[in-house]
Amino acid sequence: MDWGMRNRINRIIKPDTGHTVMLAVDHGYFLGAMNRIEDPAATIKPLIQFCDALMPTRGVLRTSVDPATDTPIVLRVSGGNSIAGPDLANEGITVDFEDAIRLNVAAVALSVYIGTEFENQTLLNLTELVNQGQTFGIPVLAVTAVGKELEKRDARYLKLCCRISAELGAAIVKTYYCEDFEEVVKGCPVPVVIAGGPKLETELDALKMAYDAIDRGAAGVDMGRNIWQSDFPVPMIRAIREVVHKGAKPEEAHELFKQLRSESEKNVDPA
Repeated sequence: MDWGMRNRINRIIKPDTGHTVMLAVDHGYFLGAMNRIEDPAATIKPLIQFCDALMPTRGVLRTSVDPATDTPIVLRVSGGNSIAGPDLANEGITVDFEDAIRLNVAAVALSVYIGTEFENQTLLNLTELVNQGQTFGIPVLAVTAVGKELEKRDARYLKLCCRISAELGAAIVKTYYCEDFEEVVKGCPVPVVIAGGPKLETELDALKMAYDAIDRGAAGVDMGRNIWQSDFPVPMIRAIREVVHKGAKPEEAHELFKQLRSESEKNVDPA
């Protein structure tokens, strides 16, 4: 692997732990102004220092992220669909690779929709980005998306998706956590990070999912809603870091969350 490619991957997945805490803020490209991210800049600003990589769209990157940041950017470069449309799988490449380079990204990311009508289209999107990434030394993160069909999130399906993504040249794969997740990781020769998915009922639930994923071989998490839709997003991302980078048990990380939550409540200006 070329030095530049390896260097960019090492900025995302920290060499000292082999893990990463990515913060996904790209949801608006198909979901619009979601709860708690209506103002992307206000959501991102207090969290960016605690994530190892930020995953935005280029519109949010240019308008809502301080260019003085040293947090690596994994840029969402696929889209062309929406939650209001007929099929979330109907995606194309939306960002020219030259613009990704201009934005000084550490990696680019796109979704693949395996098993759908648009499987071939999205897999060819992946290969096109991988080819360009090899030219410029920029890794590609493939997101094994399932659209509205959440029942597809089982080990057999996700193992297929992750392996195909790696075979086509993805340097990192993002997928869902599932039962028998270790089988998904075992079948994928590149690092696997898990998506947070929809907001879970409690912070402890999200911490347990992160712990189980790391315990079963994940390289990290790429969470969004389970962090910034928490009533206390900074304590939440810091607790996630304890799990991912320090191996804290979910209950231990939850105690840290509660401690940080209490401190933040005390610091709220009553006026």
